[in-house]
Parts: sequence; C-alpha cells; structure tokens
Amino acid sequence: MHAIVTRTAAASEQTAANARQVIYRTQGRRQDWFTRLASPSGIGEKIKPFVFLDNFDVGSSGMPLSGMHPHSGIATVTVIISGNMNYRDTTGKSGTLSPGSVEWMNAGGGVWHGGGAAEGDRVRGFQLWIALPPEDENGPAHSQYLAPEQVQTHGPARVILGRYGNAASAVTTRASINYLHIRLKNGQRWRYQPPAGHTVGWVALYAGKLHTAGTVLQNELAVFEESTAALDFLAEGDTEFVLGSAIKHPHDLVLGYYSVHTDGYALERGEAEIERIRELVPRTA
Repeated sequence: MHAIVTRTAAASEQTAANARQVIYRTQGRRQDWFTRLASPSGIGEKIKPFVFLDNFDVGSSGMPLSGMHPHSGIATVTVIISGNMNYRDTTGKSGTLSPGSVEWMNAGGGVWHGGGAAEGDRVRGFQLWIALPPEDENGPAHSQYLAPEQVQTHGPARVILGRYGNAASAVTTRASINYLHIRLKNGQRWRYQPPAGHTVGWVALYAGKLHTAGTVLQNELAVFEESTAALDFLAEGDTEFVLGSAIKHPHDLVLGYYSVHTDGYALERGEAEIERIRELVPRTA
C-alpha cells in the first residue's frame, strides 16, 4: 500500500513539473476603488495584446455619471461581477449594465466614456484594455453592451471574447483573442486548451483558490510561460476568475496618458482626435 501511495505522489509531482508553469504572479496595487493588476508599462508588455487589468469595487457617488475619460488605440472590456453600473460614451450610447453584462468599447482613433455604480448600489468587476492592431488603432470608435443572456457559455466558461467549445462571443475582433469568465465549484477540475498560436496566457482570480502547475492562486493575477500547452485547474472552494489567451501582439506599445498605440504618429493622431471630441463630453466629466 505504501508503495502505491508513493508512486501516486511521485506521478502527481511529475505532472506538476511538466505543467505549463506560472512565471509571474501579483496581488496588484490597491488604489482607492480598484486594484491595478497589470499596466502597459509593466507586465502588460509581456502579455500584450492584454495591456491593462483592474479589479474594481466602487460604490455610488451620488452623481448620475462620473469618471468620463478618453482613450485611443485600445479596446476596453468591462465584465460586471455584481451590482449595476451606469454608462455613457461619445458614440451616443448610454444605459445600465447588470450583473453578468459586458461592455466592449473599441476606442479606435479616439473616444470618451465613463460610468459608475447605479444610485445606492455597489458594482464589482474587471476592466481590461486590449491593444489594437495598426488597422484599427485610428479607426472609428464603436461600442457594444451585452446583457448577460447575450454572453454564450460552454461548460463553466462564459465567452466574453473569442470562441471556446461551441460558444462564441458576439463581439468581433481582428486579432485572435480569447477572454473567458469562469466559475468552478469546490473540487471541480477544468482544462483549457488554447487555440493554435495562443502563446500568451494568464488568469486573474476574483473568489476562491485555484490550484495549477503546483501552485495555489488567490486574489491575484498569474501569468503562464509562453506556450500553446493546455492549462489544468482545480478549484478550492467556489472559485471565480477571468482567463485570457491570445496570439502575442507583435507591435511596440507607445503610451499616452489613456492611450496605447503602435508608433508615435498613431499616438499623435489619437490624442488629436481626443481633443477634437472633448466638447462632446457631458458636463459631469
């Protein structure tokens, strides 16, 4: 009996050793109502096209709308975990996102948007920035707001961007990107096989603990070594997290204050467009 246990333990250790390893992990930096997990000047350079990630937790400000700010050269993706969030953007759209809803804002050559918790509410979720390819970084801004029932699922995964199993996102992207929202029950195992060419991979936990590659993750961002190998997970407690995988963005990240472009000329064009549409921004900005 002892020999069987030893072989089993050795096999488990060997499996962990052969797994795709975690090469970076962080609990981020808490800043008022959000935790900054990734930024373009830091780990975002390593996991591009994913260049920025916040885990936010914000209460109502008592204002109908707050925080209007500009972007260019990127798309922002907001996933609402709990609470209700009001939004408005300078493409002319406004409304309220409920739990499970998704905001896709393709800033293109320039846009302003903002929002906040609905009156008397508290909203929690993730906001992600994705670097756009040269064909889109100075193109027209456009946005999509998906209700929970518009987000397709396969197994434990809600498909925010890309495709997984027989589920696909309603959002179309030129780049090959998967962004999934996962919920696992205590003790549940899940394997993610990235699509061909998706060498970038990471997870960010919202709740519970996640066992993978011989490590235990909790309330943190973890980046995996570049590979197309599968990722294996085991949930400890009811676990909720987001996962990103993609073909790596091959371009430089040229940074403005709220903008990310592939070169200085594209950044100049984006910042000029932001200034042009400033007059359209509501007075609450």
